[in-house]
Amino acid sequence: MSKTSVMTLSRRLATILAVLVAISVAPAAASTVGSPRLAAVQVALRARHLYWGTIDGLSGPATTAALVKLQRDAGLPPTGIPGPRTMTLLGPLAVRELGTRPLGPGATGGDVVELQFLLAWHGFPNGTVDGGFGTHVEAALVGFQRWARLPVTGVAGPATVAALHRPVPACPVPLAWPIQATVGDRFGPRGAGFHPGIDIPAAPGTPVHAAAVGTVTFAGATAAGYGNLVVVKGASGVATMYAHLSRILARPGEAVTVGSLLGLVGATGETTGPHLHFEVRVRGAAVDPLPALQ
Repeated sequence: MSKTSVMTLSRRLATILAVLVAISVAPAAASTVGSPRLAAVQVALRARHLYWGTIDGLSGPATTAALVKLQRDAGLPPTGIPGPRTMTLLGPLAVRELGTRPLGPGATGGDVVELQFLLAWHGFPNGTVDGGFGTHVEAALVGFQRWARLPVTGVAGPATVAALHRPVPACPVPLAWPIQATVGDRFGPRGAGFHPGIDIPAAPGTPVHAAAVGTVTFAGATAAGYGNLVVVKGASGVATMYAHLSRILARPGEAVTVGSLLGLVGATGETTGPHLHFEVRVRGAAVDPLPALQ
């Protein structure tokens, strides 16, 4: 091989290595926030037993196929696009838009779906996204209004709607991985609900380490689906949560640093297998951990 060829090959190898290094250290991308309007369409299709996918507000084959079937059955052009005639056909769970009326307990409709969807993405999941304003939605709305420093009315008026259309909150500090493993379920819509953290499958007994500096504010069993849980509160109102542990190795009031041992992976609480549910909250709002993980 000539000297020129060797130099060219060396440059190519160096370029490939640089790209691989960049990929390995780049922060993970945030989950995509779908369209609240399309989420309402998906809920209306679900109510007609035409769609059983995730209420994610994202256009995909399952949503398109459901719309095409609805349109064909009604004698409309099967475009798979929810135009005005299709929206009218879908009824109240699709046609009402968020912001056209104040929303309070007992309300139903597509605007309630949008409210539920946006509340969840802003860190306040509220049970099944179904277009009904029940107690879970009211509690989430009150939490969001308090978080957004709005008047806490429990009614979604213009100020609340405007706040919900702002960018979703993000973790303001970098985080370390609590365990080194591949992420399973991510933050975002799951079925007709919302997953407020990430799941990291791992073998039972795998050590779980603190992702950020802070103080342990809770370490114990929970009555909710988290099972054995450790919560560490740090700077900027950021709390990191480590759930489904088989064993807790931290104590309330304990100061921890990045990498401190908090517990061991398990399958306590509501879970189908051993994994770490890792959740991050900023002033009480659940945020996607992936962009902050280094």
